[in-house]
Amino acid sequence: MPTQRKGSVQGIQRPQVHVVTGGGGFPGFSLGKKLAEKGHQVRLFDIKEPAWKLHEGMNFIQGDIRNYEDVCSLIEGADVVYHMASYGMSGREQLNKKLIEEVNIGGTENVLRACLQCNVTRLVYTSTYNVVFCGQEIRDGDESLPYVTDDKFVDHYSKTKTQADKRILAADGTLTTNGSVLRCCVLRLAGVYGPGEQRHFPRIVSYLEQGLVQFTYGARDALADFLHIDNLVLGHMLAASGLTQEKEFIAAGQAYFLSDSKPVNSFEFFRPLIEGLGYKYPRINLPLGLIFYFALLTEMVHWLVRRFYNFQPILTRAEVYKTGVTHYFSTQKAKRELGYVPIVQNDFRKVVEYFIQTGHKKKKSGSSPLKHFIINLIIGFIFAAFIMSYLPLVR
Repeated sequence: MPTQRKGSVQGIQRPQVHVVTGGGGFPGFSLGKKLAEKGHQVRLFDIKEPAWKLHEGMNFIQGDIRNYEDVCSLIEGADVVYHMASYGMSGREQLNKKLIEEVNIGGTENVLRACLQCNVTRLVYTSTYNVVFCGQEIRDGDESLPYVTDDKFVDHYSKTKTQADKRILAADGTLTTNGSVLRCCVLRLAGVYGPGEQRHFPRIVSYLEQGLVQFTYGARDALADFLHIDNLVLGHMLAASGLTQEKEFIAAGQAYFLSDSKPVNSFEFFRPLIEGLGYKYPRINLPLGLIFYFALLTEMVHWLVRRFYNFQPILTRAEVYKTGVTHYFSTQKAKRELGYVPIVQNDFRKVVEYFIQTGHKKKKSGSSPLKHFIINLIIGFIFAAFIMSYLPLVR
């Protein structure tokens, strides 16, 4: 258990205990760090250890969100729980349906059950834009938009996050074991970025280094939202505050979109990273449909060979939609009810500096990235054609 610290009000106060599931990841660790700086005792929970050094007031607890005993032990005595743990957001993870369900649905049920058993009164759930977006154009959307229906999803992550989103909101107002009231809210996030992010941007940089970033796709004026890590942390802390009596429980039972509030073309958003690392910004723009069906073919091949070769798809269908179709949302509800105002807006400078400092600046070489790209593309299509040749013909 964390060591108690002196409070900022008269005498010695019991510090609040804040639990962050998924605390080994970039968003969860960043939130935990800020909470500890505010004087709270923070328990970070994850199946793998954080890549960063723990600060005073932070305690890492290794465990599995799928194991109820682990979760219940973690949550005992907590004042607030931020449920950020998830699986299947991008790449080949999106294709592991069994694990996605176990973590995103089973893990969420474990957290809810433990909160009720351990008399937790505040639960903030980290959700996603994908619960209302699946390839349809959305401009300045708000929280009144309906959930995507099951038949429209192109990835299992979004489907399970939608089920969890619904479950959390339905649990708001439930009585705990001792008769207290559990207050819940949901934060639906845009794509998260910041220096040290470990899920999306290392993959993008690896594609740059392999010469795979040779074109853009979709409408050149397509717009999407992004969310700086500082804004993510701010939104979560404001949401937890909005579940208190002092704030008249204004956030209880509510969903909020969080972003930098500055829609931008996805590829233009990445331009500072591409050019900052010494690469040329792509001039060729391809139709969205072509890339979508290429992603579909890639997913089919992965499904066929996954037991023997669990390769990383260049893109999945969900990722094509996220990067190539206009979808951005208003943060006015979060501003009005929580006081949310973005600290940072589409600022990529520190991200570029981070990758330069970690040795990812392009090195002069006689080999051509385009040559590597063409070779990889040809190999990919040959491999796909070989696999497809063994499938039965439809007559």
